[in-house]
This record gives sequence, structure tokens and C-alpha cells, in this order.
Amino acid sequence: MTIIKGLDHLPFPEDPHNYKPNSRYRLVLDPVRPDGDYVKDLVLNFEHLAPDEIIPVHVHTNEEVLIIDEGEAEAFYDGEWQTVGPGAVIMVPPGVAHGFRNTSGGTVRLHAVFAGHVVGTRLLERSPAPGTQDEPLPAPYIIDFRAPA
Repeated sequence: MTIIKGLDHLPFPEDPHNYKPNSRYRLVLDPVRPDGDYVKDLVLNFEHLAPDEIIPVHVHTNEEVLIIDEGEAEAFYDGEWQTVGPGAVIMVPPGVAHGFRNTSGGTVRLHAVFAGHVVGTRLLERSPAPGTQDEPLPAPYIIDFRAPA
């Protein structure tokens, strides 16, 4: 069993397709133990989504559960935008388009749980960094959250 305390939220890495300069995040994985006694295939992402910033509509190869902890946002799910607030839980099967936009004026705190540490993603829209508005959508990509940085 692992107990993780005191999460520091970090600025998002620069990404011309997923530009969130004022939002913060923290990924959490159970550290690898030599005896193999650790949670191997769950990844948690804690996010503070700043006002007027978005999580672009996208799909994953994995199941994902999203939980709104604080604030109100619009969530894209199952082809439509819906208002969600604290306590909302969104179950996302693989391949289902989803995203968020914070139009509330305050920070939205949410977290996601991914089933698996290797996650494929395909963006269906962009949140373009300044000067990159005319760039096309990127190719689908795979992230192994356990791979060395």
C-alpha cells in the first residue's frame, strides 16, 4: 500500500495543440516496488483548469473516469455539451469523444483515472498556442506514463 500526500500541481508542458498556460496538473502513479506489490495499471491526473481554458475534445484507447471536485464546467460527452459541477462523475469508454471548457470564471478542479499506464490519444480539436492557429490536428499518439521522462 502506498500513501501519497502533498501533491504539487505543475504548469502544463508547452504544447501547440493543448495550450493551457494558466492551468496546473499533477500525475500520480504508484511507485514501482521491486517485490511487484504496487498498483500497476491505474494513473490519476489531478487538474486545475483555469478560467477560459479547455481540455480539447479527444478520444482515448483506455477507459477513463472523470470526477469534478470543485467549480463548474461544460463537458463534451456523447456528442453534446453539458454543464457539470462538483460531484459529477463521467464514465468514458474507450473511443468516446470527451473534453471540457471552463466558462465559469473560476478554477475548476477535476481529476481523471485512467485504466492502464499506456494511453493512446487522438485529438478531435485543438486548443492552439498563439501563432499556431492554422496548424492541423496532430497524429494520434501513445503515452506510457511509466516510461522514463
